[in-house]
Amino acid sequence: MFIDVHVHPAFYEPIRADAARQDARHELLGLYHNGTAPLEHVFNQMSCAGLDRLCLLAQDYSADSAAVVSNEEVARLVGLAPNRFIGIASIDPFAPGCLEKLERAFTEHRLRGLKLHPGRQGFYPPDPRLDPVYALCERHDRPVIFHSGLSLEPDSLAKYSRPAEFEELAYRHPKLRICLAHFGWPWVQEAAMLMLKYRNVYADTALLYFDSAKEFYARVFTRDLEITWIDRSLRHQVMFGSDNPRFEQIRMARALGELGLRESSLELIKGVNAAEFLGGID
Repeated sequence: MFIDVHVHPAFYEPIRADAARQDARHELLGLYHNGTAPLEHVFNQMSCAGLDRLCLLAQDYSADSAAVVSNEEVARLVGLAPNRFIGIASIDPFAPGCLEKLERAFTEHRLRGLKLHPGRQGFYPPDPRLDPVYALCERHDRPVIFHSGLSLEPDSLAKYSRPAEFEELAYRHPKLRICLAHFGWPWVQEAAMLMLKYRNVYADTALLYFDSAKEFYARVFTRDLEITWIDRSLRHQVMFGSDNPRFEQIRMARALGELGLRESSLELIKGVNAAEFLGGID
C-alpha cells in the first residue's frame, strides 16, 4: 500500500466554500492560483502516482483567523471515500474550547491524528501549555504531525519549528508518535539526529522547495544526508508525503523511487511506516 501522509484538501470540490472563504484560504496558505479539484481529478492524480491512500490534514488557525479546513470538512471528505482518505484533525491550541474540539474529532469524527503548526500558531513544541493536548493524544493513541522547518505560509516563523526544538517533547512523551513534516528542511541533519535517538520520532518527505523533484531529493537524501542513513538506520521512521497541492505527488513519488533505496526500504517508506505511525489502517 502506498500512502501519502501529507495532503491539504483546501481546494477539493466537495468542501468548496463561498468566494470569501476561498479567498481567505488562498491568503492563509500562500497559494494564489489553485483552482477547485473535483474528486475525480484527485483520484486520477492518485492513480498516476501509484497512491492508494491520502492523509487529509485539517488546518485550524482560529485563535487569530479561522480554520482553513475544519475537522468536520475533513470528516466529510473521508466519508465520501473511506477507502482512499484518512482524516487528520487540527486545533489551534490557544483557541477557547480546543480540547473539546479535539475530543470530538477523535471520537465523533474518528479522525486518526492531529496536525499542528508551531511556526504559524506561535509556540515551541515543548511549551507546557500544550501538555493537555499531548495528553489527550496519548489517551486516544493518536499521533501528531508537526510542521517543521521552513514554512511557505505567510506569518510563519521557522524558529519555532526547527527540529532541535522538538527534542524535549520527544524525551518527555516517549509514547507520543511525532512526525517532523518536511523532514525539518533545511535542518535535515537535526531531524535525522532526533530520529536516531528517539524511536517515536518520524519524518515525512513533503519537501520540494526548488523546481526539480529528482534533483532536490537527490540533494537532500544523498548529499545533505547519506542515502545509507535512510536505507540502513532510519528506514522504519521515514514516510512518504507530498504537501499536495503545493507540490506534485507524481513527480515526488517518481523521485523517491529513483533514489536507489532498497526495495524493502521503499516498501516501508511508501506505506508500512505510515500504518504503524497511524496505529493501523482500516
